[in-house]
Parts: sequence; structure tokens; C-alpha cells
Amino acid sequence: MEQVTLGRTGLAVSRICLGTMTFGEQNTESDAHSQLDLALERGINFIDTAEMYPVMPSAATQGSTERFIGTWLRKSGRRADVVLATKAAGPNPNATWLRGGKQNFDEANLRAAVEASLQRLQTDYIDLYQLHWPSRNVPIFGATVFDPQKEREAVAIEDTLAALGRLVDEGKIRHIGVSNESSWGVCEFVKQAEMKGLPRIATIQNLYNLTARHYETSLLDETCFREDVSLLAYSPLAFGQLTAKYLDNPEARGRLTIFPPTWSPRYLRPAVLSAVARYTQLARDNGMTPTQLALAWCYSRWFVASTIIGATSLAQLEENIGACTVKLPQHVVDAVDAIHASLPNPGQ
Repeated sequence: MEQVTLGRTGLAVSRICLGTMTFGEQNTESDAHSQLDLALERGINFIDTAEMYPVMPSAATQGSTERFIGTWLRKSGRRADVVLATKAAGPNPNATWLRGGKQNFDEANLRAAVEASLQRLQTDYIDLYQLHWPSRNVPIFGATVFDPQKEREAVAIEDTLAALGRLVDEGKIRHIGVSNESSWGVCEFVKQAEMKGLPRIATIQNLYNLTARHYETSLLDETCFREDVSLLAYSPLAFGQLTAKYLDNPEARGRLTIFPPTWSPRYLRPAVLSAVARYTQLARDNGMTPTQLALAWCYSRWFVASTIIGATSLAQLEENIGACTVKLPQHVVDAVDAIHASLPNPGQ
């Protein structure tokens, strides 16, 4: 499988990354190990997780995903064969069970988060350590408008970088990245790093799929291109909507039916359903499954360094990986853009 270098790190990763947020909720430990085995067999060397996983988050299951990866690393002995990424949760007043509700990005919290992840993952170091969402007020997870009335106390970016720098110096983490970030955030992280000799972010893990293409604007795309910050695209199948399984069967089992609809209402918007129907028809008219269209399109974008895929079965994982061999004809790409122009970013 083709590999790409993340930012300025020299870290080579596969163009497909195995996402693991289902491990511990929708997937058992045995399922998780089978997915990891298959991913490496197919040439994937990049694994992404988070201290808060699995989804949906709860006190009962928190950390299970990292633990399952840790037992696989111990059993397989393949730590040196993978690039391991995990994330520290940002402020969340509802997650009082995670570090006592103190999840801000100061040194005490970051150090506690890293140490706990290392223990669960059964490793001495994390290749890519990411901030799951910003410390400061920023519209994310379906919110699209910045609201200054929601300002909150936040840790200064330079202080966060200094704390991460000490963890890098100690060898606990190798490189750093951000997630669910804005253009201003990327610029500020880079500026503070360069001004003060602190670690430079290598990656941004943000939402990107056929129903959510906001990243393509100069607000992020140009910013990350010019600052050498690599995009790790998450949710390329829009929580399964772009597979058309819910279109074909509204009761199909998946996170949009087994979790409360209030958890991620953006993928239930009428405009999303309309867009999914049109992309599904386009795929089937051109001899592809909807999954193949959605993933092949994402894999082919020049600015996507690695696409994070997830699955709850080995059959799904096989199809997701196999989509990297699908080449979209220009007329299909043009048709995708036409649909987007008429229904822009309904899942953003």
C-alpha cells in the first residue's frame, strides 16, 4: 500500500489508517484483534485511537479501545511495525468520569493522559499524540457558527506545546497533532512552536466526506498546505450513511440506530439523506457500491494524507480497504461535484 510522510516528521504511514472507535462497544476484543491482523496483512501500518474510546463514551467502557490494542500489541509482538496514534480528550463537562472532569490541556492533565494511554496500550511510546478537540471555544461536532457567548477559560496554546515538548523530550511521545481544529488554531500552533522552539504539529484530524467538504476551502486546505500539516480525514462514510445501508434499510444496525439520535444529529438531517440518495444512485449507475464511491473519492483527494476507516465486521473492513483500488472516471468526479454544488456540506 502507498505510504505518505506526515508533515515534516519523516514518519511514513499508509494512505489508509485503521480507526478503532468501535473496539469495546460494537466490537469485542477478539473482533479487534482480527481487524488489526487483517489491516496489517493488507498493508496498513497506521492505527488511530483515543483515550475516550470506544464510542459512545461512557465511564463503563472508557479506555477499552486502547486496552484491546495493547493486548494485541503484546500478543503479536508487532509494535515496531505500526505507527500508533492516540488522542487526549479536551474539556467536556459531561465526562466527569475522565480524570475527574479535568480534561484541559495543561501539563498535569496531559501527563496523566499520556501515562494512562501508555499503560493501556502496553507500549513505551506513542508515535503521534493528538489533542482530540480544542481547549478553547470553537464550533465543532456539527456546530458551524462561532459563538463568542460560549467563550470559556482555556489553556494557552504555547503552554500546551511546552507541556507536550517535555513529554517528547522524555520519549513518551514522538510527534504531535491536533483534531477538530480551525485555520486560526493551526496557524497559532505553528506560530508558537516556531517562535519558542517547541514541537511543531504534524497533522490535523478533521471531518471530511462527501457530505462535509468544508476542509477544502482556503480556511483549512491552503493553511495546512502552506504550513506542512497533514490531513487525517475522519468519518469518510458519514457514520455509515454513505454506505447506503440506512437508505436501503432504515432499521439497519449501526451507530445511527443503536445510539441515541441526539448523539450525532447532523447525519440525520434531511439534506444529508437527500445527498446520500443521490450519491448512492451515482455509484450504482456506474457499477460501484456506495461505499466504494465514497472512499475512492476520499482516497483520491490530493490533500488527504491518510483516511481513517472503521468497521464492525471483517467483510466491511475488506471492502473499505479494497476501495483504494477503485479509480473514479472524470465524469463521476464531475457528477460528485455537481451534487455537492446543489447540496453543499449538509453533514458538516
